[in-house]
Amino acid sequence: MSKLIFDPEIYCTTAETRELDGNAPLTLAGAGLWAGVLSCGACLLDGSARPGQSGDILLGASPLTLTPQSDCHLVAVRLTGLCADAYLLSMGPTRWADGAACPGAAELIAQLHGGGNAALAYGLLCALGKADETARPLPPLVAEAVAAIRQNYMALYGVEELSEQLGVTKSHLVRAFKQEIGVPPGKYLTNVRIEAVKALLLSDEYNLEMIAGMTGFSGANYLCRVFKREVGVSPAAWRAAAAPLPAVPKLPPRSAEMFV
Repeated sequence: MSKLIFDPEIYCTTAETRELDGNAPLTLAGAGLWAGVLSCGACLLDGSARPGQSGDILLGASPLTLTPQSDCHLVAVRLTGLCADAYLLSMGPTRWADGAACPGAAELIAQLHGGGNAALAYGLLCALGKADETARPLPPLVAEAVAAIRQNYMALYGVEELSEQLGVTKSHLVRAFKQEIGVPPGKYLTNVRIEAVKALLLSDEYNLEMIAGMTGFSGANYLCRVFKREVGVSPAAWRAAAAPLPAVPKLPPRSAEMFV
């Protein structure tokens, strides 16, 4: 029986997940979009102009062959559906994308690998829309700042603490960071936290107070204020809009219909 038009799986769903752990090559097959996060090591990808590094996001259509250059860990998911197909048409070549451009993607990939639903799959597709065409090398100071924010956004107090960790003045860090990234480090930190909040909002396991504690906000009220300022709607409204459509009751076969 054909699927109902409102079935979220028609648009985007997780068809398969794979994991690379060690230094053995891995081949990814199957129709759809493969998206993965490389959490450690360096890895070559057929069709990509450069090797992937820790924190990079894998994007491509099968067949893909991953060849580790050292011990690596990568989790990948295969997305299928109309939206995934549309993304593939506009994506360009298979590549490693800069994870800094889509900070929420890694968390969503991890959740989907653990058995997430169609809403999470669509959320990942939205996050991947921000992926850079290439991972542009950054100056060492800015690269360290980006890595520190991405790895510790939930516990980082602010730009003052970050500049102390990196051994530079706050003004120098802000100037160098904004020149390369386009926004000051404080704004980037907020963006990373907001993307993490969105990823957690896609699951109904966490209330706002829990999400605030997991993403570096001092409490649910402060999270709500910042979220509405940055996104334009409250977390509750965003969660409701991102929730999967309710199931539509199946109609009985025509032979079972009754006429008066």
